[in-house]
Amino acid sequence: MSATAAVGHADRVHAAIATDEAARSALVASWRRSAALHRLDPAERTPPRRLSEGELGLARQRIERLIRAAQASLDRLYLAVGGVGCCVLLADRDGVPVERRGAAGDDRTFRDWGLWTGTVWSEESEGTNGIGTCLVEGRALTIHRDQHFFSRNTALSCTTAPIHDHEGDLAAALDVSSCRADLTEGFVHLIQMAVGDAVRRIEAENFRLAFPHARVVLAPTPDNSPAALIAVDGDDLVVGATRSARLALGLTGDSFSRPLPATDLLGGASGESFGGGGFAGAERAVLQRALARAQGNVSAAAEALGVSRATLHRKLARLGIRRAH
Repeated sequence: MSATAAVGHADRVHAAIATDEAARSALVASWRRSAALHRLDPAERTPPRRLSEGELGLARQRIERLIRAAQASLDRLYLAVGGVGCCVLLADRDGVPVERRGAAGDDRTFRDWGLWTGTVWSEESEGTNGIGTCLVEGRALTIHRDQHFFSRNTALSCTTAPIHDHEGDLAAALDVSSCRADLTEGFVHLIQMAVGDAVRRIEAENFRLAFPHARVVLAPTPDNSPAALIAVDGDDLVVGATRSARLALGLTGDSFSRPLPATDLLGGASGESFGGGGFAGAERAVLQRALARAQGNVSAAAEALGVSRATLHRKLARLGIRRAH
């Protein structure tokens, strides 16, 4: 961008944030955060900050499982968009790309633009941009060329979506970026769909890795979302749920502080079992569910099962079940 164009862009940003448009426009609200909260100047020409190799290594360690879960989806996404001059970036929750896919012939250009592992793309550092603004607002978005805060970033087009971890917390962002000036609205829409699909695959694989010994099942939702997954252990107790499942089923972090019977959550018959193990396994599951519903109260669980408290204690001891306190 020429010096005159850079000044013109900076003037447009300043003019926009001086009005009340921030109340109506998410983009202008981000511009205002960049200027007022983070004290950034849209005309600033300093290159983006980059982590040292040691700092990048620590960032990768913090989300190592998520990186493993993302490998196949990153490859698949790059095959879909790499041929038209795009690169794929997986950034951590601090806005730092820790994994990247791109064509070797484009490496020098993308490195110069900061589309590289270790570059800090938080909104605090780079103002309005795909990765940083996605993480602040927690939603999928596209920041196209002159929608960026810094004049030096207005050659970029970035489509980004948030990634949530196995506990439903915001953990990372998946981004497809390009320096091409001829990206059409239709193609940007296709990129958005591809990024969204890749995010769902990454979240599902990360969820399975987080609960390797549990059965992962699809939770019933109004829209039959493939992202609504729950993890059920051998005793038919829910031990985890994706963000989509938590939202659909009204679950919070506190929902997992005590055992949660899967049949209660999913509306199945009281004797239904997700696990195996024959008669002993079925009996164990029934007892676990009864204790869970009674919040660990053995007397209440025994009454619900129609047995004496002493009988229930003997069964618990025989099956090695310890009641929750």
